[in-house]
Amino acid sequence: MRVEQDFEHGETSENSSRMLLNQLREITGIQDPQVLQSALNASQGDISHAIGILTTQPPEDMPEEPTKANNERNTSSTQNGPAKDDLQTAIELSLQESQQAEAERRELHRALEVSAEENAARMKRKRCEGSGESCSPADWIRQEDCPVGIRNVGNTCWFSAVIQSLFHLPVFRRLVLNYCLSERVLEKCTSHSEKRNIAFMQELRCLFALMVGSNRRFVDPSAAVELLRDAFRTSEAQQDVSEFTHKLLDWLEDAFQLAANGNNPEDKQNNPMVQLFYGTFVAERLHEGKIMSNIEQFGQYPLQVNGFDDLDECLEGAMVEGEIESLHSDQTMSSGQERWFSKLPPVLTFELSRFEFNQSLGRPEKIHKKLEFPQVIYMDRYLHKNVDQTHGRRGEVKRLKDQLTVLQQKLEGYKNYGSGPTKYPLADMLQYVLEFATTKPTDVSPASVPSNPPLHTEPSSGDSSQTEPDDAGSSDGSGCLQTATQKTPIHKPFTQCRPPMEMPLQPAPHSVTEEELYFVRSCLQRWRAEVENTVNELKASIDKVSQALEGMYSDNSLCQVPYRLHAVLVHEGQASAGHYWAYIYDHANKRWLKYNDVMVTESTWEELVRDSYGGMTNASAYCLMYISDKLPYLIAEDTDDETGQALKGMDSLPSILRRYVREDNRWFQQELREWEEQFCQAQCEEVHIEKPIPEEPQNPEQEPKPEPVQEQTNEVSEGPSTDSTPASAQDSEEPMANSAALNSISSEPSENVGEGGEECITSSQTHGPPDEEKPDQSQQPVVESSTTDRSESEVEVEEQVISDEGGPEAEPGAQAEPEASSTEENQATAPHSQPENEVSEVEIPNVGKILVRSDTDGYNEEMMLTPAMQGVIFAIAKARQVFDKDGPEAGLIKAFHEEYSRLYELSQEETTPQQDPRLQHVLVYLFQNQAPNRVIERTLLEQFSDRNLSFDDRAVSIMREARSKIRLIKPEDMDMDEYLQWHDDYSMFKTVFAYLLTGLEQYQNGKIREALNYLAHAHQDNSVLLRKGERKGVDQSLIALYRRKCLKELNESAATLFKSPDANDVAEAETIMNECIIPCMHLMVRDSVSQEDLDVIELIRSCWCSYLGQDMDDSLQEKLSEFLPRVLDSSAGMVVLKEPPKVRKSPHDLCSRLTAVMESIHSTSVVAVK
Repeated sequence: MRVEQDFEHGETSENSSRMLLNQLREITGIQDPQVLQSALNASQGDISHAIGILTTQPPEDMPEEPTKANNERNTSSTQNGPAKDDLQTAIELSLQESQQAEAERRELHRALEVSAEENAARMKRKRCEGSGESCSPADWIRQEDCPVGIRNVGNTCWFSAVIQSLFHLPVFRRLVLNYCLSERVLEKCTSHSEKRNIAFMQELRCLFALMVGSNRRFVDPSAAVELLRDAFRTSEAQQDVSEFTHKLLDWLEDAFQLAANGNNPEDKQNNPMVQLFYGTFVAERLHEGKIMSNIEQFGQYPLQVNGFDDLDECLEGAMVEGEIESLHSDQTMSSGQERWFSKLPPVLTFELSRFEFNQSLGRPEKIHKKLEFPQVIYMDRYLHKNVDQTHGRRGEVKRLKDQLTVLQQKLEGYKNYGSGPTKYPLADMLQYVLEFATTKPTDVSPASVPSNPPLHTEPSSGDSSQTEPDDAGSSDGSGCLQTATQKTPIHKPFTQCRPPMEMPLQPAPHSVTEEELYFVRSCLQRWRAEVENTVNELKASIDKVSQALEGMYSDNSLCQVPYRLHAVLVHEGQASAGHYWAYIYDHANKRWLKYNDVMVTESTWEELVRDSYGGMTNASAYCLMYISDKLPYLIAEDTDDETGQALKGMDSLPSILRRYVREDNRWFQQELREWEEQFCQAQCEEVHIEKPIPEEPQNPEQEPKPEPVQEQTNEVSEGPSTDSTPASAQDSEEPMANSAALNSISSEPSENVGEGGEECITSSQTHGPPDEEKPDQSQQPVVESSTTDRSESEVEVEEQVISDEGGPEAEPGAQAEPEASSTEENQATAPHSQPENEVSEVEIPNVGKILVRSDTDGYNEEMMLTPAMQGVIFAIAKARQVFDKDGPEAGLIKAFHEEYSRLYELSQEETTPQQDPRLQHVLVYLFQNQAPNRVIERTLLEQFSDRNLSFDDRAVSIMREARSKIRLIKPEDMDMDEYLQWHDDYSMFKTVFAYLLTGLEQYQNGKIREALNYLAHAHQDNSVLLRKGERKGVDQSLIALYRRKCLKELNESAATLFKSPDANDVAEAETIMNECIIPCMHLMVRDSVSQEDLDVIELIRSCWCSYLGQDMDDSLQEKLSEFLPRVLDSSAGMVVLKEPPKVRKSPHDLCSRLTAVMESIHSTSVVAVK
């Protein structure tokens, strides 16, 4: 772990040193920066060596630098003499505590090694637990007429999604199942690629046969997957999934080419894979006045998502590089190449490119943009035979869009009328004037109106004329001087403050004759009627043109080539990792089915749209598979040649595959019988072991009687125990509450629940946690888990993943206890069977080396290295003895309590300018804001249900136990909207901090314009949070201070540029005013503006008003007159603040950046922008 000179992302050496100091602080729990820096210097940048120095060396053996540093600091402030002793004592205590933490880490390492040895003896259970499937045999059996799922073998959910979409295409399934090569052809296949393709084809046939006739609910594709692994760099990114689909079709094409027994072009065209999936298009371009064309072949057709709203727009953009008009886009494209389909394949696959490379971050990013696609798409407009007709329609589209633009501009003129910066509907303005003219004057004089009306009022239709003289007067010099001295914002037109309710005054003419009133009323009424008629005519014309545009390609002549949606392949996650599943249309039963690894469930078009369109969550479609609606053989089932009846199930398989499936079903039945026998034997052993226990009541805490424990457990589930001692209750009031709450989440134990699990629940509630007094609990590094900050759809997806891996389970204790009690039996029978899964060793900081199965489902090594996951692993390790003794439910409660206590203690730490505990973990944020217990409990439960915990059997059992308890939470027990709102608030809290830190970093690097944008957004979002609670947001004073500094400096820069003779500088000054300064001023006035903010605003106004008395060019005078009214009048209706670039919100990153920024603010160094 040596520190390199150049980091991958270009951090400076100063920043890297700060990052290492923060890591040492989190790992060791030592807060003194001098001690940490000395240890880092002594280790020469080796963080492992530094940790060893801090955690194993006694305080008196520390290097001299800390003492010198402390002496210098104490010498500089002699009045704080007693503080030196306190500091030294704190350092000594901190070092002692970190020694204990290191000892616990060594104990955890030994515990994990023991766990790995135990895993080798639990071979009977790894089939179900290792892959996340349920151990109950009832959950292994396939239901009648239910499609078969595919097991996720080592992060290969992409394999399941692609294979399922192809398998449920009957024409493709028939081709694979009936694939056969003669002996003569096999003898000629000598190359590695040919042998590999044949082997893959045979494995695919076996897999398809099992998917047709297996009695299993899901099948294992390991053999086929192993042949594919060498062809790919990774299995996580979408481009690799697309590459897999291309590679799969290439291998199948080559395999069928061998069966065709020929390599000439004619034979290649007769290849069934080519005929099914490949088409051709004509590429035409204009070169020196001549049309050049060539024909090209395509398989999966790539489409760009960015910049388009639906599939037709994507196709227009991909097929035509010439100047085209989109139905929903105002952009046109320059003249260039056009592509036209000359032959469409029966299966038309669109590959949606949802990834782009971010140059600034140096990594790919996923495009979370909504893209709509229909269930039936008509391809006529893209065919080469319809070139002339399509060109004519595109010309008509251009004409109609021009007409639509003119109509919309006219309508806009009526809806936003006026010569000033603020515009209003013309019809409303005429009505307001009419109301003013017809209002009768009152006897109350203006002098009697109170001088201090209420500050806030709703818009009133009769207040329009009062502020107009002030607005008009603001354009001359005197008006500017008057405005410059104001300390309150100018009110909007039509929103003047209402007088007190006892004097309902309305503006009215001082005098008006009946004749004048008659002419004014008749004119205004006539004009208003004319305006309303014109507006209605324009709206009708716009609707008519829009309908013509929508129906441009909908007539019968361009609806002759329909393609129906067959499958949608969905990716959930980001560019570097994610999960894949598929929606496939069941043509026989006219329904959509969702294929998510081992789980196959009925779905709806609405659910498909929610998961596939994108834009709402991080799930979106990356591949669309359409099939020709005019080729019924594509979806026709096999029929008997003699009777003509449809063949289903085993009857549709060739004889050799039928025997293979029957043999596999026979082995499956034998597995079920063995499991049942083993389960019954384990139950008998439990009964035999527990019989003498009631006769020995001298140790009731360890072996209570079954019936009293049942009653006690039920009582405890209703509330916390009252039998604990006063000291215990007082010391651990908060940590104890979570045990009772966690138990109340679960349902009542079933008959098969072991008494050990019940004993653990009771003891943990009655006596409190044995380790709650340990001083090192608050020293564990914590970072928010990725599973705690999620949207509603992500919670739904997580529950579906839980179902995928666990299936419908029995009561949690019912399966856990026999597993725990039959460990010795499993060890005895282990030599009779070979292990199916290889084990690899992974180094986890602060935890040690753990053994991870290679077939672990969903394991993400990067996620395992986060401090939040380390805290969970550490808690599970502390619960090892309870787990081994009492089962997974008791182990979960113990681990839950350990992590809950640690995070609660962390939430009690004081917030300093350099450190905010809320950034370290979402639970700290929830504790400090007094979130409901149910929200806190579920958040922590979801951390223990993270699929990355499937690295060994103990963690898998605890993970599955946590998931079962989450599933037991009923809708009436928890308000999910409230739960998601808490996590949304925390996400916004991190965003505010990210904006604030980025703004401060940009400010210190001289990028004032960017800094102001970030700080303005931070202030706006933080105001929303602070309205909900004081601890929900950040202290506004720091944001407001640097916002004012940026505003002043940026205004000085703009003023300097405005006086420059260079036209470019003047334009830049105008841009700064319009995009940065004026929007920020308007937002400041709208908020509860402080006196300091008002002073800055008045300073800016005075600066620009001073230009009015100076001689300047007409062009400058014109530019000044354009933005000066908005500088003076901060009551603009719409404020558009430029959206800042995306910022990183990693809590661990924010903690280190906060420390670095605050240290830099109190010194003269500059923070490097990350």
